[in-house]
Amino acid sequence: MEPFGIALTTLVLFVSFGFMVGVLFGFFGMGGSFLVTPALLVMGYPARVAVGSGMAFVFGTAVIATLKHHDLGQVDYKLGGLMIAGTTAGIEVGSLFVYRLEELGLASGVIGVTYVGLLGAIGLFVTRNALKNDGSEDSGGGHHKGADEEIDPDAIPDIAKKIQSYRVPPMMTIAGGIQVSLWMVLGVAFATGLLSGFLGVGGGFIRMPAMFYLIGVPVPVAVGTDLFEIVFSGGFGAFTYGLNGGVDLSIVAPLLAGSALGARIGSAATNIVNEDDIKIYFGLMLLGGSIAVAFQQAGDYFAVELFNTVGFALILLSAFMVSGAVIYSTITTIRKQSNAAAASAD
Repeated sequence: MEPFGIALTTLVLFVSFGFMVGVLFGFFGMGGSFLVTPALLVMGYPARVAVGSGMAFVFGTAVIATLKHHDLGQVDYKLGGLMIAGTTAGIEVGSLFVYRLEELGLASGVIGVTYVGLLGAIGLFVTRNALKNDGSEDSGGGHHKGADEEIDPDAIPDIAKKIQSYRVPPMMTIAGGIQVSLWMVLGVAFATGLLSGFLGVGGGFIRMPAMFYLIGVPVPVAVGTDLFEIVFSGGFGAFTYGLNGGVDLSIVAPLLAGSALGARIGSAATNIVNEDDIKIYFGLMLLGGSIAVAFQQAGDYFAVELFNTVGFALILLSAFMVSGAVIYSTITTIRKQSNAAAASAD
């Protein structure tokens, strides 16, 4: 029996993998193409099908996760629209740098080193700051505010406070009642888009921390808003590849079957797990990704296939461990809250 035209073992693998990626996608607002496309390439699918099917999966998972974040009040649509405009312009400029580097024969090396360095730097920065703040606030979870609720000024990073202090008209109110210049928002969006276009990635691992550390958006709202953006970028990419036969529904359907549950669990977890824990898991995910990509870059440079295999295995291992930690932390927090409620009732 071969549902969807693929072997049953492959079907189970796709559903399980989709679930794991869905958890990460809903929890962090990233992780789709970062994991799915390399996995399909390793399994022997053509690059066009791997990228196109990965895009279609990202689009579908982003829709599911965004709807859950919407239910939790964790999507700032106004900010998301501005970020889409700014990042689109930035991506166009970033791609020009890539074309210039290709003419010089330096694109692969420069982009690879920049990607590894950026993943590692953001991962270290986010993890270090989260660990430094760990325990300074209530760690029980479930205390996150929606996009239209006021944010505690002490919870806003110092860099974001500095950016908010530049009162360049027109001013606008975004998530958490934050007043910030429109030009600052567009500037941050353009900068993240520039990096995304230069590196050739979706940019969720750049946008989510940028919205928190540079603009001051609460982490759960930053995740939900980033997912809202990915709905448009993933949808456009999937449509483009689909027109050229690059989307294989026998791949996308089982992946989405798994992610439909995983994305909702991951999205709901942002409203339960402590905010510093979200940042720690996010940072560790990026650090694991940085090491994995470094192995893959070394494999390409030295033509050693073993390095590529090790790099891919490390990506899967870090994703599995982090998604498992998210689920474990969610269950633990729910149990603590239930025990506390039972104790107070006695």
